[in-house]
Parts: sequence; C-alpha cells; structure tokens
Amino acid sequence: MTTATLPTPAPASPEQATKDTNPRLTTPWRIVIGVLTVVGIVITMNQVYFWNLFGLSIPTNSFLYLVLAAFAPIVLIVSPLRAGDGARRGVPAYDILCIAVFMASSIWLALHGPDISYFGWSMVPPPLAQAISVVYWALVLEILRRAAGWIVALLALVVSLYPLVAGAIPVGFLQGIQYDFLTLASMHAMGGESILGLPLQTAANILVGFLLFGVVLQHTGGAAFFNDLATSLFGHFRGGSAKVSVTSSAAMGMMSGSAVSNVLTTGPMTIPTMIKAGFSPKTAGAVEATASSGGSITPPIMGTAAFLMVSFVGVPYTEILIAASIPAFLYFLGIYLQVDGYAAARGLKGIDKAQLPRTLPTLAHGWPYILALVALTAALLFAPSEAQVPFWVVGLLLVIAIVLPSVTFGVRELSDLLLEAGKTIGQIIGIIAGVGLILGGLSATGVSLSLSRDLVAIAGENVLFILIVGALACFVLGMGLTISAAYVFLAIVMVPALTALGVNPIAAHLFVIYWASVSYITPPVGLAAIAASGISGASAMGTSIEAMKFGAVKYIVPFAFVLNPGLVAQAPGQQIAFAFVTSVVSVFALGSCFTGYLQFVEARIGLFTRALLLVGGLLVFLPQVGVSAAGLVLILLGVAAGVVSKRRPARAHS
Repeated sequence: MTTATLPTPAPASPEQATKDTNPRLTTPWRIVIGVLTVVGIVITMNQVYFWNLFGLSIPTNSFLYLVLAAFAPIVLIVSPLRAGDGARRGVPAYDILCIAVFMASSIWLALHGPDISYFGWSMVPPPLAQAISVVYWALVLEILRRAAGWIVALLALVVSLYPLVAGAIPVGFLQGIQYDFLTLASMHAMGGESILGLPLQTAANILVGFLLFGVVLQHTGGAAFFNDLATSLFGHFRGGSAKVSVTSSAAMGMMSGSAVSNVLTTGPMTIPTMIKAGFSPKTAGAVEATASSGGSITPPIMGTAAFLMVSFVGVPYTEILIAASIPAFLYFLGIYLQVDGYAAARGLKGIDKAQLPRTLPTLAHGWPYILALVALTAALLFAPSEAQVPFWVVGLLLVIAIVLPSVTFGVRELSDLLLEAGKTIGQIIGIIAGVGLILGGLSATGVSLSLSRDLVAIAGENVLFILIVGALACFVLGMGLTISAAYVFLAIVMVPALTALGVNPIAAHLFVIYWASVSYITPPVGLAAIAASGISGASAMGTSIEAMKFGAVKYIVPFAFVLNPGLVAQAPGQQIAFAFVTSVVSVFALGSCFTGYLQFVEARIGLFTRALLLVGGLLVFLPQVGVSAAGLVLILLGVAAGVVSKRRPARAHS
C-alpha cells in the first residue's frame, strides 16, 4: 500500500468558520445581539462576583429575569417564525413586538422580584402580574419552539398544562394536585420550580461563563490549533486522517458540546481527507459523527445537561468533571481502536510526515490554548467559586489574543465573537427556560414522585430492568428532544428510582446523559450522522449504522459505570484504579470484536474469536473480581486464538 501524502486541510479561519449568512442578521441586528450579549454577560458577572453594581443587591429571581431579558430575545432575532420566512431580510415587525413584550415583561418581573418572593405572587398574584404571567408563559414556549423545535415545545406545552387536569386523571400514579389556569400561569412565570427552576438557576450562574469560554477559545484560534496538534501527533499513523478526526472532534466537542455543530465545523475538513486516504464515504462520515457526538460527555466543558447535574445532584461541577473523565476517555479510546483496526485490516497508511505540521513548533505556537485549558481545569479544582473561573480564563485568552502578534483579533473578530456567543448562550437559555415548564408541570402536581415510586414497584427492585427501561426511554426521548430536555424529564422521573435502589446518584445522572445522546448517531434520527452524510455523500442510514458500530462503547459504558461506580470515581482510589485498568482491557477486546482485527497480534479474527472477546470484554467491565477474572481469561483465549489464526495462510480480504 502506498503512503497517503495528502495533508489535512487547514481549518477555516474564525471568520470563515463562523460567518453568518442569516439574512435576518443585518448590521443593526448584529449590533443589537452584541449589545444584548454584553449586557447579559455583565449581569451574570455582577451576580457571580458579588459586585453589586450601582449599590444594588439583585435577588435571585430578579437576576434570572434579567438574564432572560438579555439572552432569550436573541432566539427571536435569529430564528424566523416559520421556516419559509428564513430568506427574509431583517427582523419583521411582529417579531420586534414579541421581543419588546418579552423584554418589558422580564424587566417588570425583575423589578418586582422582592414582591414576588415576599407576598407569594406565584400563588396569589395581583391582576397585572397574572396577565403578564400568561403572556410570559406563551412567549417562553415560542422561544423554546424556535430554539429546539416543535417536538420539545409540544411536550413542554402538554406537561405545563397537565396540572389543569391532574386531579381528574383516572390512572392512580398520574393523579396529582390540580390548578386553575391563571394560578398555573402565575406558578410557571413566578414560581421557583418552573421557568425559574433549578435548570435556569444553574445555567445563569454557571453555564453562561463556560459557553462563553468555549466560543472565545474557538474565535481566538483554539480550533485551528487543536486540529494542527492532532494532525501532527496522529496523522502519520495508519488511518491517520481518521485519528486526526477523532482527536480534533474531541477537542472541538470540549469547546462546543454540540454534536451537529461539531460535525459541521470539523467535518468539511476531516471527512474529505479521510475519503482521499482510503476510507469509504460511509465510514468517514461515521467516524466524524461518532467522535463529534462525544462532546456532550467530554470534560472540561461538557454539554448543557452535565451542568444541570450540578443542581439536581447537589455537588460541585468539579466532581462531575472528574466523574465523567474515565467514561469519556473510554469512549474515544473505543473509537480510536476501531479506526486503527479498520485501517490495519485494509492496509491504509498514514499521511507522509513531510506533509504534516511539526509537533513542537505547533505546541510552541499554541501555548495560549494549552495554558487556557490547564488554567481552567486547575482553577476548577482549587478556586472557591467555580462560577467565576471561566470568566477569568476568558479574560486571559482575550488579553493574549490582543497582545500576541500571531493572532489576528480586532474589532471585526470581537464582533463575530459576540454574535456567536449571543446566539449560543441565547439558544441554551431559551431551551432551558422552556424545559423548566416540564419540571414545573411535574413538580406542581407531585406526579414526579409517584412515577418514580411506581417504577421501583414495577421493576421489583431489579436495577438492571430499570436501567434497560431507562435506556430505552432516554433513547426515545433523545430522538425528539434536546439532551437537556430529555435529561430534565428523566432526572425527575427515572433517576430517583435508580437512587432508591442504591445506585450512585452521579452514575445514575450520567447514565441518562449518555443514553440521551446516543440518538445523535442511532437510526432513525441520527442527526450527527445525517449531517456527516451530507458532507461525505454517503447514505444517511448507512452512515448512522456504521456510526453505531464505532460508538458501541457509548452504549455499553453507562451500564458498566452504574454497576461499577469506580468508573465514575465514586469509590476508593484503589478501586478506581482497578476499574480503569480493567475497563481499558475491556474496550480493547470490544474494539477488536467489532472490527474483526486484533491489534498488537496484528491478525484478522473469525466469529468464534470475536465472540470470546465480546463476552470477555463485557465481563471485565463488571466490578466483581471473580467475574472480571473470568472475562480476562476469555480475552486471553481470544488473543491466543488470534495468534493461531495469524499463523495460518491469510485469506484474501474482500
């Protein structure tokens, strides 16, 4: 086989990568988004740093209304009322009216935040507050529809209306406290368990800073650096172009946390390069989609749902970051090993070293981005307030970008950065505010407690049964909902059932996040696979099925860390180390099984050997020493069978 000599294409510049062609975003509206973004960030920093600007101490509910006033209207600016209106230039009058009404309502509610708390307006409001609550409820649903789609909005609408009929439902476990319409509207708009519930509180206090960090890291050159670094490190290995895709997509996933946007950002660079290097279009798209879908589970900047865990579990984000590290490593290790096996079985070589960027000069050029990630991680572990950390690192990156001659960062770049930050934060805040209606509907009626209690009764205290049911529920909800929406729903209904049976809370919540995110690569939806197939030219279904194989670890690891909490660092150090080592062996065995190629032995393997590795790999994942030992024996038998098969005359590979 000849060595591939095509270099990995250079990543697009920040201007090219983020240039927005949305006709609604004329220059005046770009300025509006920039101003709203700056105002929203200042409001957030004022709260997390306790500045008390102008001598004002802002109550929590007033702060949340102001964050909504700054960020949520950006969704109404960017997204049209109907898909067919997307080509219209500028923002139409009816959207301007909606924006004005929403901002005015938010500011009015913020000004009356103390009254809402002191006088219990969420249950006994004055007439004007009641009328504003109805309008606010409707506008939050519309913002959710534009940010996340009809399915999420309809679910939020149905669940938020559920308290109107909860007392009349004939099914026992669905019965709950019933409300009249106006009281329900007040509860949703002014109560502490609906729009202003735990998800929005977490997003406003913690998530805004981390989303801003991800955008700033990309726009100051981080995306280009991590792509160059991945190319220099892995490009010369066999199947190097795909390994670069895995590594760069993992890095981009850390910054964005979004599978589809990750595919659309890195895919145009990595997918054509993989195809030119000998990967089929279907496989190239599948590798990119699978690697990109790992963003929501990859520390230090995970997806939105991971930050929502902070409020539901009641632990610092640093603990979640540590807990998610081993599963994320196993996920990408599984993809890497399968890519390596695929390349080895087909004789695909790496890129000629002469065509690759050199590692040391790349590292020397990209020291600010490494410094930023190291500073972020270290500060999260040691700083007294994790909400303040990303803003400090953002400031560091901006100073470096302005001072460093090698980085182009002027007024135009700052404008693009603010636009992208506003769109990103606005969409997430809009989704979380709308998803809060689901939390509000279930909490107000008390149905969430009865659902989890009855789930335990049905399962007969069988943890594995609840896990299987939960995995199916996560997958089904993940097909139509955002990960954050699916997570909030199941964190209320299913996770309490798991924890009631003794499952570690962090493991239970991560289980939901993992299985909600598999829909990105799993038919019939597979949004990340569909996006990748649009770039590769392969069929969407074929790409999705191939992505399932490369992402197989993502289906298995959640069961493993629920049964073995050492994998999420919820055990003594010795148990964590043992779980990590055995899980690496397990991922190696499973990767060889799925590809039909045994690394290190460098041999193709048959069905019997693959079966040994599959069963052995699954057993090694379990925490019991005897079971793990039995699995290890099966893996060793599989390796021995691979050695024997290598000595036989190799059959031609079709």
